[in-house]
Amino acid sequence: MRTTLHYIFVLTVLLITSFLTSAHAFQKNSDKFVVVLDAGHGGHDSGNVGNGYRESNIALNIVLQVGKELEKNKDIKVIYTRTKDVFVTLRGRAKIANDADADLFVSVHCNAHNSSANGTETFVLGLHANQRNFEIAKKENEVIFLESDYEKHYEGFDPNSPESFITLSLIQEDYLDQSIRLARYIEDNFKSQQKRKSRGVKQAGFWVLHNTYMPSVLVETGFLTYKKEGSYLNSKTGQSKMSKSITDAILDYKKQLDLNVGENIYNDSNTVPSEVEEPQIIDNVVFKVQIAASSKKLEPKSYNFKGLNDISREKVGNFYKYFYGYTSDYSQIKQLQIQAKSKGYKDCFVVAYRDGKKIDVSEALKSASN
Repeated sequence: MRTTLHYIFVLTVLLITSFLTSAHAFQKNSDKFVVVLDAGHGGHDSGNVGNGYRESNIALNIVLQVGKELEKNKDIKVIYTRTKDVFVTLRGRAKIANDADADLFVSVHCNAHNSSANGTETFVLGLHANQRNFEIAKKENEVIFLESDYEKHYEGFDPNSPESFITLSLIQEDYLDQSIRLARYIEDNFKSQQKRKSRGVKQAGFWVLHNTYMPSVLVETGFLTYKKEGSYLNSKTGQSKMSKSITDAILDYKKQLDLNVGENIYNDSNTVPSEVEEPQIIDNVVFKVQIAASSKKLEPKSYNFKGLNDISREKVGNFYKYFYGYTSDYSQIKQLQIQAKSKGYKDCFVVAYRDGKKIDVSEALKSASN
């Protein structure tokens, strides 16, 4: 699936460049929720032309419709990597995203395959550590050699070097869950709203960057090489329906972020559930319950968090993370997690820190038994 793999590479290049220029990104702070919409290909790069349909035109039409609807929301700022049939370099797409200091990056494409493959699929960046996927990534990443000054822009990254790949392949904890959430919204909409066949949310075996600062997805709206699907995507009706599903997913994603730092006021006091376990104190470790992540900067006060006290806030990139509780007692933090869930924070989870550095909870618990 060469087209898919190639444009996952586009997305990864965008994100690594974002990482390399993150100092600039951290200087900006927009009051609006910024969405960068990227129509794949353009100009002399038509993308795939399965059954005579032109991917670059279809992707652009869908992106423009998504942007038009999003722009009706006063809290959202839309920025496009292109608005007409022009070629944009990988570095150019990266610069647009960096300058936007975006909250989301959504790249739209059409798929191709030399079989009867059909259906939608949405990619997030992820690492599958096996030799097969390394070889695929190695092959596709060699595209950077087509740029005469690639060494300057990719800081000596060598697609043929396992060491280079491993260096870049660091688990991105901060935004992977948010990217997956948006991807799931998109695929669910394709399936429920448009009755399209969904091939699911996928993690590609390419670079997972250490310090990317925006949730990002790459949407494959279908296979132009499958005649029925290509005809649908090339039609005004098909493009309108696909754009609606993507738009609704972005709006639902933003709404969920905003709800996670809900403004409902609860007057009841913080009551720890009655079933209390024996204390499990772990020296030099602090546990918190992460209850929300949002572009909104709110005061860590109980009235902003459904009556919960002991709220702390941490800025990571363009988002704010909100935590409940602060204790070295693992039993207590589990009780606080139960309490947070009872308040409506169903997806909250426990995090652990040692000497101010985040560590796996399993590592913290393991240290207690040593």
